[in-house]
Amino acid sequence: MPLFAQKLRPARSHLSVWLAALCGLAVASGAAPAAAQGKLEAQYEATLAGIPVGKGAWNIDIQDDVFSAAAAGGTTGLLKSFTGGSGTGASQGRVVGGALVATGYQASTTTQKKTEEIRITLDKGNVKDFAILPEPPVDPDRIVVTEAHRRGVWDPMTASLLRVPGTGDPVSQDACHSSAPVFDGRMRYELKLDFKRMETVKAEKGYKGPVVVCAIYFVPIAGYIPDRPVIKYLAAQRNMEIAFAPIAGTRILVPFWLKVPTPLGPAMLEATSFITSPQPPRVAKTQ
Repeated sequence: MPLFAQKLRPARSHLSVWLAALCGLAVASGAAPAAAQGKLEAQYEATLAGIPVGKGAWNIDIQDDVFSAAAAGGTTGLLKSFTGGSGTGASQGRVVGGALVATGYQASTTTQKKTEEIRITLDKGNVKDFAILPEPPVDPDRIVVTEAHRRGVWDPMTASLLRVPGTGDPVSQDACHSSAPVFDGRMRYELKLDFKRMETVKAEKGYKGPVVVCAIYFVPIAGYIPDRPVIKYLAAQRNMEIAFAPIAGTRILVPFWLKVPTPLGPAMLEATSFITSPQPPRVAKTQ
């Protein structure tokens, strides 16, 4: 997810590049309102060609008027010996009229060579302020992100919360009829979904039930270097899939697994533990 390995990009090995792409793509969003309150505590494992390369945790808390999401993790096994990557990510905001409205996003990534922090402040979907620390050097080959690109966007963490309108079962093909304009502090891109099929999953701990599987398409807009091979590959890829499972008590779905074909073999991010529960509405205080 944009969480535990999104910023493994600075690592030099091909393994780390593809793991970064895998985790950064586990993002998709609709614009319909959320409903009710719920919590999620999940653990994920990333593999490449069947070899474990990363682990992470994701906690989400949705109340009647505020929400928060936080994640942390890092590389494991053989990949850890190459890059030693780890990271954290978090977003928070308000619930207005049932819709999740982010006000802030923070991410920090550490590799063997450096630590990088990204901070984004938002107001009703528009970026008010953002920073990358330390400030990266200007690359003349990178497509410039304009002010217009930073309006009407989601941060990567909030964008990963897929909201499904209506009153029926949210785990349905309607969930895949959406797209997300995302700004991650460096890059502006679109993620588009298309329905593929329904499946049943069983985590090692927690959730057992249906998921909706969507095709996911990556469309770079700005902030990227056009000649970078991983960008070209992902933009041309038509076989990426993502499966969404529900947060109990809400109409919000989150990624349960993500599959991305790569030249090094299939990359996959999958929940090993997915514990979710509804929360009762808070009772208003009275004198």
